[in-house]
Amino acid sequence: MLDMPTIREDLKTVYDLAPNPALAASMQAEYARMARVVSPADWAIHAPYVAAINALKKERKAAILAHNYMTPEIFHGIADVVGDSLQLAIEATRTEADVIVQCGVHFMAETSKILNPSKIVLMPDMEAGCSLADSITAKGVAQMRAKYPGAPVVSYVNTTAEVKAASDICCTSSNAVQIIRALDAETIIMTPDQYLAQNVAAQVPEKRIVWWEGSCIVHEQYTAQDIRDFRDWNPDTRIIAHPECPPEVVAEADYSGSTSGILDYVSRERPARAMLVTECSMASNISDAHPEVEFIGPCNMCPFMKKITLEKVLWSLHTMTTQIEVAPEVADKARLAVQRMIDLSAASA
Repeated sequence: MLDMPTIREDLKTVYDLAPNPALAASMQAEYARMARVVSPADWAIHAPYVAAINALKKERKAAILAHNYMTPEIFHGIADVVGDSLQLAIEATRTEADVIVQCGVHFMAETSKILNPSKIVLMPDMEAGCSLADSITAKGVAQMRAKYPGAPVVSYVNTTAEVKAASDICCTSSNAVQIIRALDAETIIMTPDQYLAQNVAAQVPEKRIVWWEGSCIVHEQYTAQDIRDFRDWNPDTRIIAHPECPPEVVAEADYSGSTSGILDYVSRERPARAMLVTECSMASNISDAHPEVEFIGPCNMCPFMKKITLEKVLWSLHTMTTQIEVAPEVADKARLAVQRMIDLSAASA
C-alpha cells in the first residue's frame, strides 16, 4: 500500500503543487476539454499536477495510456492515448516512448509489458486490480479445457498474464463477436465474463459458447427492472449499455457496445439525452465533446480504476515506480494470445 502522506511531503519538496488559479487560467486549452464536468476551483487544484506530469513526461520520454474509465483530469489532462482495452493494447505496440505509464488497472499494465518487453511500464498504484480478472486463474482455464476437450479458449483481456498465457486467443468487448465468428470451432470457451459470453452467444447463435462464471462488480449491479423503471421516468432518453451487463439489461437497452462503441454511437446518433449503463467516468469523459447531449445517471464507479490519481501518476514518473515485470515464459505465451487478437481483429475489420 502506498504511503500517501509521505509521498505528498516528498513531492512538495520538488514540485509546487499548491492550488494555482493563475496557472489554471494559463492552461485553458487543457481545461476546455473537461470544463463541463470539472469546476474552475477543482481545475485550480489539478492544474499544478497536470503541468508537472506533462513536463516530466517529456523528460522521461514517457507516454501515458489511459482507459476510458479514468477521471477527466487524467483522461483529458495528461493522457497521450485514451481508449478501451483493445485500443490501448494496439497503441502499446505502436508507441515509440521509452516509458509507458498505465492509467488503468493492473492487467492493462501487464498487457503493455507483454507487448513491449524492452520498455519500462509503470503502474501508479499496484492495488488497482480488477474483480473480473481476479475471478479466474490458469487452473480455472485448465478446468474448462478438461470439461470441454478440444474447445479453444478465448479469454477477455481483463485477465492476468498467466490466464492469457493459458488461453488460445484474447478478446475485448469491442471485438469478441469478430473473434468468436472467426474461430474454426463449434464449441468455444469464453473466460472470465459470463455476461459478455452470453451477450456474444446471442449474436453468434451458430456457435456453442460455454463460459466461466465471472462478472464485473460495476456492470453486474444493473438490473433489467432498473432500466425499465428509468425508461418509465425518462421515456425520451437513449439507454446505452456495456456488454459486461447481464443479458436482460442489454435487452432493455437501445444500444450495447464497448466503451469505444459507446463513444462512436453517441458521436453518430447525437441523442438529446443519454444514459450510459457503464462506469460513471465514461459519461464525464465524453460530455465536453458532445455539449448537445445531456448525460444523466446512473453513476456506478469502479473502485479499482479510481485508485489512479494525478498525485500517484506524478509520484510514479518522479520515482520510476512501480515497474511491471512479467516472467519471460509467461509473457511469450500471453503475447501470442494478445497478438492473435490484434491480428484477427485487423483481418476481420
